[in-house]
Amino acid sequence: MSTATRVVKNTGFLYLKMGISMFISLWTTRLILNSLGASDFGIYNVVGGAIAMLGFLNNAMATSTQRFMSYTKGEGNANKMRTVFTISIVLHLIVAFLAVLVFLLGYYIYFHGLLNIPAERMPSAKLVYICMIGSTVFTIMTVPYDAILNAHENMKIYALIGLAESFMKLGVAFACVVSNNDKLLLYAILMSVIPFISMGAMRIYCHRYYDECKFSLEKYWNRSLMKEMTVFAGWSLGICLSSMFRQFGMGIILNFFFGTLANAAQGVVNQLNGQLSTLGNGIIKALNPVITKSAGSEEYENMLKAAVSGTKVSFFIITFVFIPFIVDTEYILKLWLYKVPRYSDIFCILLLITTMVGNITLFIPQMINAVGKIKEYSFFISICNFLPLVLAVWAYMLHATPEYMYYALMISMIFKIIIDLYYGHKYCGLNPRKYFREVILTYTMNILLSIYISSLVKGYFPPSLMRFVLISIIGISAYALFAYILILNQEERMTIKKIIFSIRLKFKKQYKTS
Repeated sequence: MSTATRVVKNTGFLYLKMGISMFISLWTTRLILNSLGASDFGIYNVVGGAIAMLGFLNNAMATSTQRFMSYTKGEGNANKMRTVFTISIVLHLIVAFLAVLVFLLGYYIYFHGLLNIPAERMPSAKLVYICMIGSTVFTIMTVPYDAILNAHENMKIYALIGLAESFMKLGVAFACVVSNNDKLLLYAILMSVIPFISMGAMRIYCHRYYDECKFSLEKYWNRSLMKEMTVFAGWSLGICLSSMFRQFGMGIILNFFFGTLANAAQGVVNQLNGQLSTLGNGIIKALNPVITKSAGSEEYENMLKAAVSGTKVSFFIITFVFIPFIVDTEYILKLWLYKVPRYSDIFCILLLITTMVGNITLFIPQMINAVGKIKEYSFFISICNFLPLVLAVWAYMLHATPEYMYYALMISMIFKIIIDLYYGHKYCGLNPRKYFREVILTYTMNILLSIYISSLVKGYFPPSLMRFVLISIIGISAYALFAYILILNQEERMTIKKIIFSIRLKFKKQYKTS
């Protein structure tokens, strides 16, 4: 099976999972918000929201482990893969232990003056925090198995486990709706069980079907590789921890200056942004192993081509639905939620724009990870992650309104683009001027034109579902047309045409046989 065909097949599995999961997640959020109420929902997001932050830890550690798994697979060394697996299990046990210590030490700080939580809800908030610690361990220990599935590009099983998680979360939401007990506490306990089930399913499958999943310190221990992986994981973890601190810090700062209702708005827009952003996860997850394996087999030209073309395509897939949501935010939030928390509309617009800015160099960090030179890059990205917290506190001390948090976040994303381009050029041979001209500048023009056209449509109709549908059709069509004409080069257009043709041919063959 060719690389392009394999990427398309894996992307298909992931998008099937994504489509179902997105619908379930949006429905789940509506049920939970109505069931818990804005205040308890805000409490969960500021206290139990650290569970969501573990997604950063999971992604960062999976990227590190997958880098060595995919790189070694590119080298064609099966025995070394067993060594990588054994060392990754040890590393993640250590990380899980340290994470528990950090959260236990943070317990006193969070609940003695830092968090602004109503006194009558403080006992439940503390139990939510305890549930989070258990969930932390299960999430971290899932990472080595997630990396194995990625290295083998087995997105079918990954998609099935993801779907199971989504249905379990929906079940949790229904349980909260019908329960007469403390719904916040019930929600936290049941949500902490889901990572344990996912870890067990991945572990059973990987040990049964992949030969490299053999843990043995006696047979597969390698001190030099342990040191290399530890250093790499350490720098990756630095980025991860700074991202976690930024995300959690944003919630705490908003809570300190504006209370739990601001956290409720933050939780809503994070859910919406997260679900819309998953549109690109399929091609991202399918293409990451290809980039890393190309580095492992020293095919650097193919790695660069895959990263740049992948960014063009994945950025479009991630952001094309952002256009109607940015233009008609207020109507969509009212349609989605029974009661819309204050500040949600402006938070939503600014966060979607910030997500666009942050994804414009999507695969450059993956290239830098693939070649293994991440020390300097990780240091400056970690500093960049703290920038919005500093800017936001300074702004709030000058009596700024809540949305200034997202202006600060947008500024930090611009600095991240500069860092990505510099180190992409230094370590991977990327041409920054060409990338700025062919990707950043053209996509910026495309987005502005599409938003302008959509806004013209909005001005002609009153708020309604029909108006949103018209804005979506016209805005997305304009965005797609401009992207195809202005952004994709001739080779990329031909590749897309070939993929579409092969998919149509496959469906025709299946139709004839049936």
